[in-house]
Amino acid sequence: MARNAAAQTAFGPMVLAAIEQHESPARRLVDDDLAGSFLPRGLRALIAATRWSPVRSAMMAASDRSAPGMWAGISCRKRYADDNLIAALGDIDAVVILGAGLDTRGCRLSRRSTIPVFEVDQPLNIERKSAVLKRVFGTPPPSVHLVAVDFERDDLMATLAAAGYRRDARTFFIWEGVTQYLTAEAVDATLAQLRAAPAGSRLDFTYVQREFIDGVDISAAPSLYRRFRERTQVWKYGLRPDEVEQFLEGYGWRLLDQLGPDEARDRYVQPTGRNLPTSGLEWSALAAKA
Repeated sequence: MARNAAAQTAFGPMVLAAIEQHESPARRLVDDDLAGSFLPRGLRALIAATRWSPVRSAMMAASDRSAPGMWAGISCRKRYADDNLIAALGDIDAVVILGAGLDTRGCRLSRRSTIPVFEVDQPLNIERKSAVLKRVFGTPPPSVHLVAVDFERDDLMATLAAAGYRRDARTFFIWEGVTQYLTAEAVDATLAQLRAAPAGSRLDFTYVQREFIDGVDISAAPSLYRRFRERTQVWKYGLRPDEVEQFLEGYGWRLLDQLGPDEARDRYVQPTGRNLPTSGLEWSALAAKA
């Protein structure tokens, strides 16, 4: 299968989520019992080794040396999206996951609900995801629909409608770990499309701090800046937390909440009793359609 830099980033967050499952339930930052099974064989072997606490601790320490606080940050952004989705289930008609990668959320949701879930991603990742679902389930959950989209060029809502999505459906949109890989034009085009979502819809998305993208302040993770901005330039887009509310209003959305490093620590890390740093590099936001 062909490779590209953005598509390959689908593995990292799922490896992290899979390793978290070896923590006891009370110490776990995110619950995702399917994460390991969605990974390639070699990575599944790595995950198996982290059943032993010293190996797991070494992996987390290596992650935080490379990018301090990102282990907890990625775990908490996943937990935040899960919590927000479950809280909204009684008030929505569909789920759309933008840039789904190897995310297991739709399959986990199918255990408790028949609500349709549309997993949208670039064709390479959709091809990969289709093969994974067949390997893991044989017959994929009927509520999960895979939709190939090029966010830089395609008409998102028209492509979703062709896959069976109802434009009048109150929808929970999840856009996790994606916006930094897009151009400003693609972010604008996507949000312009979501302007048509009906009242009652929700949007959970993440973004990287603009000062990091612009190279003004790379102190949060110099190694990530070298990797994603200098070597590959695969990260392109960022926002500032203090501009998100006005930014969303321009597309007809009302900001409800943001998850930064302090909120992630207080809501998710401290209750586990684990001594993990949290990063201010990437934030999550929750919005409602006005």
